[in-house]
Amino acid sequence: MTMQDPIADLLTRMRNAQMAGHVDVQMPHSKAKCAILDVLVSEGFIEGYTVTDEVKATITVQLKYHNGGPVIEEIARVSRPGLRIYKESNDIPKVRGGLGVAIVSTNRGVMTDKAARAQGIGGEVLCTVF
Repeated sequence: MTMQDPIADLLTRMRNAQMAGHVDVQMPHSKAKCAILDVLVSEGFIEGYTVTDEVKATITVQLKYHNGGPVIEEIARVSRPGLRIYKESNDIPKVRGGLGVAIVSTNRGVMTDKAARAQGIGGEVLCTVF
C-alpha cells in the first residue's frame, strides 16, 4: 500500500515518538523529508538525522529533549494533498508571534518563514513547529 501523505507521516511519527519518550525514530526515506529535517536541525528542534542505504533507504531521526520534555511542543501539517496552501511572502503566517517556525516549500528550496520573507518569495506552507 502506498503512502498518501509522506510529510504527514513524518510529523506524526516524530510527534508519537516524542510523546512516548523515544530517543530516535525511523521512517522511509524521501528527499522532501530530508529537506524538512534539514530545517528542523538548523532551527534546533531535533538533534540530527542519518540516512541508511540498505535495500530500502530509511531515515533515523534523533529527537531532542530539554529538562525531560520534548523540544517540539507542537508540530502540525498545514498544506495537505487534498488542500494545498500557498502564500505570498507577506502573507506567510507567523507561528505564535514569531516564536515558532513555519516551514515553506519555495522555488528556491525548503526554508523557514523568516528566510522566505527576507528573500521576498512565497510558496507552499508545509507545516508549523513550536
